Amino acid sequence: MKEVAISEFKAKCLALLEQVQKTKKPILVTRFGKPIAEVIPPSAAATPAHWMGSMKDEIQILGDIVSPANEESDWEVLKD
Repeated sequence: MKEVAISEFKAKCLALLEQVQKTKKPILVTRFGKPIAEVIPPSAAATPAHWMGSMKDEIQILGDIVSPANEESDWEVLKD
């Protein structure tokens, strides 16, 4: 695992993140030689699936979803 001082990480952050993405190898960020953070590539499970259509066939509509749930007379705000 590559070790990078925090000062170098700050100066080259974007390039180091791109390196982690390309090589899939983590980087250990250190301060005064002691580890303070680890930059790791995302796992395949962490990558979100395409959300459009991802819930298709997962739910079933039962009953009328267009009509009001209560009668208008039940709403106090509509009363004079």
